[in-house]
Amino acid sequence: CSIKISPHLNWRVTYSSLQICAYKGSTVEMNCTFTYPERTKGEVNSLQKTFWLRKDGFHYKDVETDSEYSGRVKNICDGNKCTLRITNLRETDSTVYRFGFITNKDSYSGRPGVTLSVTDLQVKVSRPHKALLFQCLSGLSSQTSYIWFRNGQKLKHSTSSYYSPEQLLQTDSYSCALSGHEKCPSPPVCEFIYNAPKLPSVSVSPSAEIVEGSSVTLTCSSDANPAATFKWYKRNQTSKYLGEGAQLVFSSIKSSDSGEYLCKAENDLGKDLYPPPDAPKLPSVSVSPSAEIVEGSSVTLTCSSDANPAATYTWFKEDEESPTASGQIFNINNTSPETVVDSAALDVDFSVSPDSVDEVTIININLSSHISFVLSLKLILN
Repeated sequence: CSIKISPHLNWRVTYSSLQICAYKGSTVEMNCTFTYPERTKGEVNSLQKTFWLRKDGFHYKDVETDSEYSGRVKNICDGNKCTLRITNLRETDSTVYRFGFITNKDSYSGRPGVTLSVTDLQVKVSRPHKALLFQCLSGLSSQTSYIWFRNGQKLKHSTSSYYSPEQLLQTDSYSCALSGHEKCPSPPVCEFIYNAPKLPSVSVSPSAEIVEGSSVTLTCSSDANPAATFKWYKRNQTSKYLGEGAQLVFSSIKSSDSGEYLCKAENDLGKDLYPPPDAPKLPSVSVSPSAEIVEGSSVTLTCSSDANPAATYTWFKEDEESPTASGQIFNINNTSPETVVDSAALDVDFSVSPDSVDEVTIININLSSHISFVLSLKLILN
């Protein structure tokens, strides 16, 4: 019998990984080592060139001469170790890559090569109806089946592009993958419980006294993830919309620009406003009738306060814990010496109800205050 000896018996390429998954826009590195015999047919082998090939249909092309990779690839070698670095990855970069080298006697490329998979998957977080909803976004519109992971563990019975967790922990992270490509999931998302914008803060530059005709910049910032967008309003009867962006710039400020400005920060998970809704101002109380009060007649007390959202009112009699009445108007019917004294002290408690604040506002506003006042009701006895 005869034994056939391969001409490349001692020629070898070893890859550190045969499959790599990477994210669109990122950088990837493929590593390998290679060996070849010192002599071929009694003559010394000397290395002439190293290169990387990419599979294109049934053929392989040198990536360094491929215009699709111009400015994005680099072949880095140190001795018998070589690395292919590809930056700004594209989905079209997904294919098989092989390392090859040429000596003065022969050439060789190592099989099977490295299979690169580039994914554009991402998890979008939204909050419809107060419940968190994850959506797996992919450039493959025909994809109908997905896989979801929590903390790297596959979730069973979840194959839709949407997923809504029943409960969340601060340490949880979620990612998704296309069915059949479990080893190439999306980047994980986490810290989604407190992602809605916090109460914005506004700074003014310059901070010194503002002179008419000078340049003034208002800057709004808010802790939010994903990043918040900002909208500016000038507070008046209609809250005029001024524009969008983190900064509101007055290149040459005028006296007509004087006023109060609002900054609203929002993202997919919520929104908040600076300054916050108005706390109630010190209320005023009117008494009707304003003339002398006759026994048996009715007295009406009306409380009013400038507040946004509208204030609610509760009436108390001094030294009594239980409320006497609620509402903006307090009626005392059929006055008598037993029910009214010469000097009656009443407290009115007024507050902004948190129910009247936008449901997606993360900062719960519950402003309250009270004012005590003395009513001198003089009785004329018949």
